[in-house]
Amino acid sequence: MPELPEVETTLRGIEPHLRHQRITSVVVRQPRLRWPVTEALSRVKNSAIHSLHRRAKYLLIETDHGHLIIHLGMSGSLRISDPERPLRKHDHVEFKLSSGKVLRYHDPRRFGAVLLTDEPPEQHKLLSNLGPEPLSADFNGEHLFRASRQRKIAVKNLIMDGHIVVGVGNIYASEALYLAAVRPAKAAGRVTAKRYDEIAAAIKKVLGDAISMGGTTLRDFVNTDGEPGYFQQTLNVYGRKQQPCRQCGTAIKLKVIGQRSTFYCPRCQH
Repeated sequence: MPELPEVETTLRGIEPHLRHQRITSVVVRQPRLRWPVTEALSRVKNSAIHSLHRRAKYLLIETDHGHLIIHLGMSGSLRISDPERPLRKHDHVEFKLSSGKVLRYHDPRRFGAVLLTDEPPEQHKLLSNLGPEPLSADFNGEHLFRASRQRKIAVKNLIMDGHIVVGVGNIYASEALYLAAVRPAKAAGRVTAKRYDEIAAAIKKVLGDAISMGGTTLRDFVNTDGEPGYFQQTLNVYGRKQQPCRQCGTAIKLKVIGQRSTFYCPRCQH
């Protein structure tokens, strides 16, 4: 599943091609996505594109007639392409641009979304209750510490809760807790304020590094040029069950927490 770094990589890839463009036509080939693509989408035809932003794992494209809200779901991707390039089987939505290029939304599993909203996107039901961005000044250890008080859930589940902080998916949660030397299953309410400072710093580092390397290639993600990201080459624990810890040599363990595979070093993390 594309996570925050992959979505940010996609945003940075398509933004130069969409800036100062107009959407000259919209073609919907498959409306049955996670939420149906409605006729309202046609309202962006002949709209100018004013800005592109990311909120959590949602891409927001501001036009004359509202904001497009795009979610890549489990396997979605966006490509800038020449219109003559043959369509792929799962190219479900296409926006033609005044430059002559097209933006194609591709989603084999159809678990993503292409929506249009007239209201400010931060007020949309999908975005209104989200926590702070992990790379923003609003996110820090104090925020995590306050949110964790009296909580018995695992600290890994806490930092993956989008109401507390957005974009810390399963891969990056495991990696951040490894850097912070915190056991993923530890009760959130038992983690000290100092350790939360370290966790917040580790989250920022892991996500920042992943963005700079173009995201993590697992399953379906490729960037807007069709090339894979490379962050998976530096994963310390995720997917490395029984392989030696890069710091101490102890075999990495796998534990299921909150129905998600969680990888950690039993010696370095406590």
